[in-house]
Amino acid sequence: MTQRKWMAIVALSMVSAVFLAGCQKEKEPLEVSKKELLIYCGITMIRPMAEIARVIEAQENCKITIIKDGSGNLLKAIKANGVGDLYLPGSDSYIETCLKEGLVTETAFVGYNKAALMVQKGNPKAITADLDNLAKPDYYVVIGNAKSGSIGKETKLILEKKGIYDKVLANTKHLTTDSKDLITYLKTKEADLVINWYATATWEENRDHVDVLPIDPKYATPEKLVLGLLNISSHPDIARKFMAYASSEQGKAIFDKYGLYNVQ
Repeated sequence: MTQRKWMAIVALSMVSAVFLAGCQKEKEPLEVSKKELLIYCGITMIRPMAEIARVIEAQENCKITIIKDGSGNLLKAIKANGVGDLYLPGSDSYIETCLKEGLVTETAFVGYNKAALMVQKGNPKAITADLDNLAKPDYYVVIGNAKSGSIGKETKLILEKKGIYDKVLANTKHLTTDSKDLITYLKTKEADLVINWYATATWEENRDHVDVLPIDPKYATPEKLVLGLLNISSHPDIARKFMAYASSEQGKAIFDKYGLYNVQ
């Protein structure tokens, strides 16, 4: 075989290979990337939101990422990042702020949060359900930071209404970011008394470690949990479906399962 014929055969083989590869590509469907939803969620509500997220992911063939933190920290993150679809803080006061600023365009009511006094299981120091106990140096007191999370903000409102916020602040050993840290202080038996969201005491891993002391309703009333659609949402269609499910009877039942609807 001459060199010229050999080169012609090689060239023909290369063309055939390219042609076959092209045909193969045409037969293979193009992989379509899933739409991704980004949700900012206060720590106390992470469980029902994660459960609902799994339902919506299956229904819409999408991916949902949930960022959890104190509600105040989350709002700062939303403004700084400039991305996201939904925001669920532990108190609707954050949503009211977002509505005024135009950051949230639509809302959906999903449940309630309510603050309560909490002590170690069995209440070993026989502490009574009196807010004034938070100002007594006899007790190791921990409360939330009003600037970082919804429970801290709610605690400040309750204690200001009672007229003892400054006294309690002076007696407090630690200011925590969120509800999870407050529970941890009781579970490790470091704190004697905290104010936390009632729902956290109902969870399986916490209920054997803490007891709830209800706060007088004239100081602590249920806080609405309101889910907000961010004006920067990349997928408002899916976000609205998430909101619709979360605010439906099925969604409210999920929130209630985690102590976030029929609160004490």
